[in-house]
Amino acid sequence: MTGTEPGRVPDGPAHEELRSLLGAWALDACPRREAAELSRHLERCPDCAAEAGRLREAAHWLSPDDSLDPADGLRRQVLDWCLAKRPAELPVPPWAAPYAAETAKLDALLRDLGPGEWQEVAELPWHGGTQRWRPAQVLCHLAAVDGYLSPALDLPDPVPGTDPAPRVPAQGAPVHLPVAGRPDDVLARTRRLIEDQRGNPPAAVQTLWRRQSHALLRAAGLGADGGTPVDYGFAVPPLADAFLDRAFECWIHGDDLARAVHYPYPPPAPQHLRQLVDLAARMLPRLLTALPGTSPGAGRLLRLVIDGPAAGEWRIPLDGADDGTPPTAEMVLDGLEFCYLAAAHRDPDRLPVGRQGDRAAIRQVLHAVPLLSRP
Repeated sequence: MTGTEPGRVPDGPAHEELRSLLGAWALDACPRREAAELSRHLERCPDCAAEAGRLREAAHWLSPDDSLDPADGLRRQVLDWCLAKRPAELPVPPWAAPYAAETAKLDALLRDLGPGEWQEVAELPWHGGTQRWRPAQVLCHLAAVDGYLSPALDLPDPVPGTDPAPRVPAQGAPVHLPVAGRPDDVLARTRRLIEDQRGNPPAAVQTLWRRQSHALLRAAGLGADGGTPVDYGFAVPPLADAFLDRAFECWIHGDDLARAVHYPYPPPAPQHLRQLVDLAARMLPRLLTALPGTSPGAGRLLRLVIDGPAAGEWRIPLDGADDGTPPTAEMVLDGLEFCYLAAAHRDPDRLPVGRQGDRAAIRQVLHAVPLLSRP
């Protein structure tokens, strides 16, 4: 007789052979025939059954079904606790805090990238198309646009071949918020920096970008005037808004990179998200008046209601200055979705929006918001 008699536990080599399969069985890695034979054995062998139970329980700790990502808000709680115990050596002003947080978050993502992930191509949509760059090229882009702030803070511009620009006078210069602008200037700066860094390892590009962001934050923390004009070439926002603009783009492009490498990437902290929503809401009126179809003096006004962590209300004049008239329309949407729309990462016709009043005005605003984006 070659088989094992029913009800009898095999001993000797046969028992040890079946026992050696327990680890693979606990991980569901046994061939079907051996798994069936082992299952029959476990019904008759209490010792092996007990060990199999312990191994199966231990295997659950290795299960990829359970997320290893930290709970939402945990990073912020840890940082708040640390700062309460030991304040930052050089506190940054409130208008630079979102940029500090977003550059640190992106730096953490970059530190986790492996050699293969540095070769992934990320898609960066904006209202004029989609840029396709590898992570190091995205960093060159961020550094190139961050360089617009350098002259206002007496810092060197990282883009080669750029003449040192004089500081924009604080008096007598028009100060306004950036709008869509001229993307060719932004892309030209990006291309020059990408070409300059060609051949350098990704770690070197990461160091260049991170040192520049640290320099900007240090200059801001040393008492920089948030009202200092910053010359973007196509707009002249105050320094405080320029820092918010840079935080916005750092978050969005960090999210683009994270999506390309399948990396978890949380949104900005609620207080920072509200600052970014406020920036976009303040940019909208000037953009709207520059679009075809507006009627200067018509006095139409939309109430923008933001839900979620960045909750708040903004009055958006559609035809010029806010003259205090009651709103003709109301639009309600989530703060994160509003920011993604402003970055041209959402379709305005497919966005869940609460609407009341003038539907044409609401549609006009929804389709104008993505025009705030640029490469």
